[in-house]
Amino acid sequence: MAAHTRNKSPVTHEPYVAHAAYGCTEPHEHYAPYVAHEPDPDAPAPPRLADTVSRRVERALHPVNAQLDDHLPTDHKLGQVYRVGAGLTGVLLVVFGILGLVNRIGFFDTGGDTVLALNTNGALSVLSICFGALLICGMVVGGTFASTLNIVLGVLFIASGFVNLALLDTELNFLAFRIQNVLFSFVVGVMLMWFGMYGRVGSALPHDNPYWRARHPEQAAREDRARRAGPGRTRVA
Repeated sequence: MAAHTRNKSPVTHEPYVAHAAYGCTEPHEHYAPYVAHEPDPDAPAPPRLADTVSRRVERALHPVNAQLDDHLPTDHKLGQVYRVGAGLTGVLLVVFGILGLVNRIGFFDTGGDTVLALNTNGALSVLSICFGALLICGMVVGGTFASTLNIVLGVLFIASGFVNLALLDTELNFLAFRIQNVLFSFVVGVMLMWFGMYGRVGSALPHDNPYWRARHPEQAAREDRARRAGPGRTRVA
């Protein structure tokens, strides 16, 4: 008796839909079942938040490993910005201090004597002259020194504003600060920090920037080699 075979109709399946959870963005007719992978023991661990913050703080405190004048001429735009910021602020502080001394205000007098609409006394006048002279020295030296000096003194002026704001109505207000002095200190601090950080701190610095090149020496060297090889390849073609 002959064996009878039953022809079975092929089973059709609906096309598999995309599995975005697995990184798949298109449907497939057939695919192997997804198998979860164990983490690679040799893969580097993701950076911790504390390490990332520490690295950013270190970059802010030590943002460059080379001097500006080692890379660019002294009349470069960045150097001019640092010099102008330090020079203008320094001259303003020196003038303010000299006017305070000329008026012969008591050294720790808090009687309300004003110069250029700011309250002052002898101590504040002397400090203003000292900081102004330091900024003028930064203007003369220029380069990275002027940039760093602007940043440091900018932070000090902002800190001074907060400290003296807390001492306004106390017996410890030896510098005769008033609210206008506090605001002036904040403005000068922000201005100095802006001048000092210009072209030095940021995530989108141009690749010909000396600070970017100091932070990325290997990539800068590759780009220099590619730039030197570019004209030669063009001539061969």
